Amino acid sequence: MPSRFYIPPAEALLAPGLLRLPAAPTRHLKVLRLSAGDAVTVFDGTGGEWSGEVLDGGQLRLDAHHAIEREAAARVMLAVGMPANERMDALVEKAVELGAAAIQPLLTRRSVLRLHGERAERRVAHWQGVAIAACEQCGRNRVPLVAPVCTLADWLGRLQAQDGQTAPWHRYVLSPLATVPLQPFAPAESGWLVSGPEGGLDPEEVALLQAAGFAAVSLGPRVLRADTAPLAALLRACG
Repeated sequence: MPSRFYIPPAEALLAPGLLRLPAAPTRHLKVLRLSAGDAVTVFDGTGGEWSGEVLDGGQLRLDAHHAIEREAAARVMLAVGMPANERMDALVEKAVELGAAAIQPLLTRRSVLRLHGERAERRVAHWQGVAIAACEQCGRNRVPLVAPVCTLADWLGRLQAQDGQTAPWHRYVLSPLATVPLQPFAPAESGWLVSGPEGGLDPEEVALLQAAGFAAVSLGPRVLRADTAPLAALLRACG
């Protein structure tokens, strides 16, 4: 499989012919030790991908556009109480590989990882880079957005403000106390899955979610880690 490169539309216009690579893909090309004549694939997140080959001097030649998409049949979005240390990095990477359409990092009452201000902005930028790298690796041509960190209450407020502007969504919160199992989404359906941090969501947060239309669902009798549960739910929801 040819090496894949993501180039944001703001950095370069993808079209047949010569393309001078921006700085980040140029570094990526050097790390992979690609040389003139090697085949590559380029995408900009707006749909499909371009085939081409490496030229000398940090340039590519793009040959043809291919309307190929590798998105999940259902649009499943994750809102997650951020796990600590490097577990969030792995969660973002695997969620993108499994087809998550968007990722919302949440600051909850029991969150161990507490990010604010510039530190939060740097981490979100880092996680967006992880998402891009995962798309390059797994073949997706649309990069999921990693949204800015916010509290559960603030996120629910924004979600409620969007009601009526979009088609109805499934809304589920994972709970070890739930008795109703999470079911796969049908093709073309969309929805949010909410998962808590280490220690889970507290009862008031679950009640807040339920008041906003989120149904409590179960993944089974075992208690999964904060970085495992959302991935298991995503895999099940995507069918």
